[in-house]
Amino acid sequence: MRIALGIEYDGGAFSGFQYQSHAPSVQGTLQEALSRVAAAPITLTAAGRTDAGVHATHQVVAFDAPVERPMDAWIRGTNALTPRAVAVLWAREVEDDFHPRFQATARRYMYLFYDASAASPLLTGRVTFSRRLLDERMHSAAQVLLGEQDFSAFRAAGCQSSTPMRCVHRLSVQRAADFVLIDITANAFLLHMVRNIAGSLLVVGEGRQGPEWIASLLAGRDRTAAAPTAAPDGLYLVDVRYPGQTFPPGRPPAVLRALGGLDRF
Repeated sequence: MRIALGIEYDGGAFSGFQYQSHAPSVQGTLQEALSRVAAAPITLTAAGRTDAGVHATHQVVAFDAPVERPMDAWIRGTNALTPRAVAVLWAREVEDDFHPRFQATARRYMYLFYDASAASPLLTGRVTFSRRLLDERMHSAAQVLLGEQDFSAFRAAGCQSSTPMRCVHRLSVQRAADFVLIDITANAFLLHMVRNIAGSLLVVGEGRQGPEWIASLLAGRDRTAAAPTAAPDGLYLVDVRYPGQTFPPGRPPAVLRALGGLDRF
C-alpha cells in the first residue's frame, strides 16, 4: 500500500530536504527510520525540496510500504528513531497512484521577520531579524504579485524550471506583536522565489524603497535589480493542498500559534 505522511522539521539541523550522501538531510533521516520500522528499504517522494535551513510545519511525503503496519506504527515507530528536529505528525493510506509533488495544486509558505529592538537568542535560526520597525507598506507593495505572472525577478540563477510563470493565489503581510509575517500561497514556486520576494519586501518595510519598487522589479524581470535573497531561517512550508484528499490542515510556525491572532497591516 502507499502511505502519505505529514511531517514537521527544523531545517537548521539539515542540509535540506533532499537526500545527500555526504550531509544530513530530512529525506535521508526519515528513510532510515522508516526502513527500520518496515525492516526493508523505503524511498520517499515529497511535495517539494526545501533548502538548507528552511523549516516545515506541514510537508507531505509518500512511500510504498513493503509490509503491513498499523498507521500508528508509521508515526510513533518512526518518531522513536528520528532526532528531535524531525517528526511525523500523521499517516494516511492513499491511492497507489498518489504523488505528493505532481498532484499538489497549491503550496503555502510563511516567512517570519522579528523587528524588536534587539535580536533574541531564543529565536536564532527560526526568524529573520530586522533592526528597523517594519511598516504596512509591505502588504500594499506585495499585492502586485498576485495572479499568474512572470517571476523572473525573483528566480534564483540555478532554477531548473522550464518557465518563470507562476500563479500566486494569495499574499498578505501581517503583524503579530514583534513579528511580521509574509503569508503566500501559489500553485508552485521557483527556486528561492519566496526568499527573494521576502528580501525585496524587507527593503520596502524598512523604508529603503517605496512600495512601487516591487511592481517595477516584477515588470523588469531582472533578478540582479532586486534585493539579496533573504536568509532561510525565517521560511516555513506550512501547507500543501490536494484535491479530494482529507489530510489534516497545515499550521503556522509554533511561535505564531502561541501568540494567537494576527493583525493584518
